[in-house]
Amino acid sequence: MSLAADSPVHSSSSDDFAAILDAELDKISDASADTGEVSEEEQDSDHGEESDSNLDLKRVKRRKVELCEGITDPLSSTSQGEPAQTSGVLSLEKEACLHPGAYGGLCVKCGQEMDEESGVAFGYIHKNLRLANDEIARLRDKDLKNLLLHKKLYLVLDLDHTLLNSARLPDITAEEGYLHGQRDSLPDTLKSSLFRLDRMQMMTKLRPFVHNFLKEASNLFEMYIYTMGERPYALEMAKLLDPGDIYFNSKVIAQGDCTERHQKGLDVVLGQESAVLILDDTEGVWGKHKENLILMERYHFFASNCQHFGFNTKSLSQLKSDESETEGALATVLKVLQRVHSLFYDPVSFPSGAQG
Repeated sequence: MSLAADSPVHSSSSDDFAAILDAELDKISDASADTGEVSEEEQDSDHGEESDSNLDLKRVKRRKVELCEGITDPLSSTSQGEPAQTSGVLSLEKEACLHPGAYGGLCVKCGQEMDEESGVAFGYIHKNLRLANDEIARLRDKDLKNLLLHKKLYLVLDLDHTLLNSARLPDITAEEGYLHGQRDSLPDTLKSSLFRLDRMQMMTKLRPFVHNFLKEASNLFEMYIYTMGERPYALEMAKLLDPGDIYFNSKVIAQGDCTERHQKGLDVVLGQESAVLILDDTEGVWGKHKENLILMERYHFFASNCQHFGFNTKSLSQLKSDESETEGALATVLKVLQRVHSLFYDPVSFPSGAQG
């Protein structure tokens, strides 16, 4: 695999690995047009018992075996008309494969069946993908070199109460009823930041300055979303924050990707921990990575959220108010992130007395 060194926006190894895996499956699919394979596929489809995913996985395994069988031993003698030996090559091929990852239970390199619990699951990159610890370390090392080349760091972003605030439609109070009005009737500050998601029975308010924050931060960081929400919710929020799919790509981590219940961890982030910063409003979920965490002031826009956290004051929505664009939490923390980035890459520009 090679990282796109000339494309810092898409420099993450997670995107690189996903692209390579997709390309490999495409090649295997093309190769299946051979008569023999078509015949086998027709037999499988006649039974109607296997999904397209299972067929792809069988093709991976079968293709790997065919490739190995087609390789001749360069040391065997063919000048005397003796056929080249392949059994030794097959054995060596199996022994040599370090099984860097598994897709649907099969090694992505050699096609051998793998333990479904081996390695770490990276389903947010590619469904049913698991990576071995050595491969994770290799990808992190390689990605870090590319990141340093472009003078970037990693930034892991929480969603709820950090970048936005959501509430269930049934929980919207009568005092907040104006939020259900037509967009043209809303205050100017809400027209571009409030979204009613009827399909999810939810209303979401983006935090002031969030789009400017993401734009500026993307120049300094490779960014991930990491939420304890479910994947459909996480992806929907990512669309609101990044409609052009510029900042996050496949790097949206949800509750189902966590390896420890009720805890977030950098074990599923393909970035070196020493170069990762985290923005989150909840410290407790980052038990193993508190040194990487910048704790955010919670964003409570809806009344139901204030009630949930035990606040007896009126919410921003009830007050028909909002945080300041220029002096709010995201504008403030952006300055902190810029300072940290500068200290990391150019510490000599800050006098020792100014680094407190």
